[in-house]
Amino acid sequence: MLKNRLIPVLLLKDGLLVRSEGFSYHQIIGDPLHEVRRLSEWNVDELLYIDISRGDVYDQRRDDTLHGTLATPLDILDAVSRCCFMPLTWGGRIVSVADMRRFISRGADKITINSAAFRTPELIGQGAAMFGSQAIVVSIDAKRVGNGYGVFLDGGRTEAGADPADWAAEAERLGAGEIFLQSIDRDGTGEGYDLDLIARVAQATSIPVIACGGVGDFSDYAEGIRAGASAVAAANIWHFKELADSLGKKALLRAGVAVRPGRT
Repeated sequence: MLKNRLIPVLLLKDGLLVRSEGFSYHQIIGDPLHEVRRLSEWNVDELLYIDISRGDVYDQRRDDTLHGTLATPLDILDAVSRCCFMPLTWGGRIVSVADMRRFISRGADKITINSAAFRTPELIGQGAAMFGSQAIVVSIDAKRVGNGYGVFLDGGRTEAGADPADWAAEAERLGAGEIFLQSIDRDGTGEGYDLDLIARVAQATSIPVIACGGVGDFSDYAEGIRAGASAVAAANIWHFKELADSLGKKALLRAGVAVRPGRT
């Protein structure tokens, strides 16, 4: 039986890990490598690491927390890849096949593209042709708009004028191997996944949908799978609850969801 995945998400901003709320408030968590080492020890299914910094060189306002000269995204990826012993998806300001090649050559197993994929859709097919569809994850940031949902770009700041389900179906047609679906409304709230959003997108595509945004309790994971997600992801709960992998896996197993057992 195909196992569902439980995926931690790490957010990087200016060289530091942060927690996010509503895509607008970012609280510094700290070291960009400590969490990777901890997750590797837990033997998690895979890791999504997304750089949400605005620039290509970090504003190192807290040099004391950085490791040596980790001043750019590639510096961080180099360091992460040396201590990451799980499949790694990397995202953040990837706008060309050359960028994809650069990050994959430095240790990423997959890349995720968001705004660039929407604005330059051919990038999806170009990446799939070069690296395989399995390496191309299209990230969709969605928010409630009227009676439905809208796609938002640029870290949630720009409304794209598209429906998330329609865009997911188009991304699949263009060659995407997975959809990483984030709810802006639920981000950092702990209120649980937006199940209606997940269902709409999952029903529109046959490729795996990774649901993210709103997890406050381990029981939320099973609800995301029942809504149609193939994998469930979260960020904040991994920072603030001990044994987040094994307890999350146990909650999924209790709910009858097939997952790879966590390390106890």
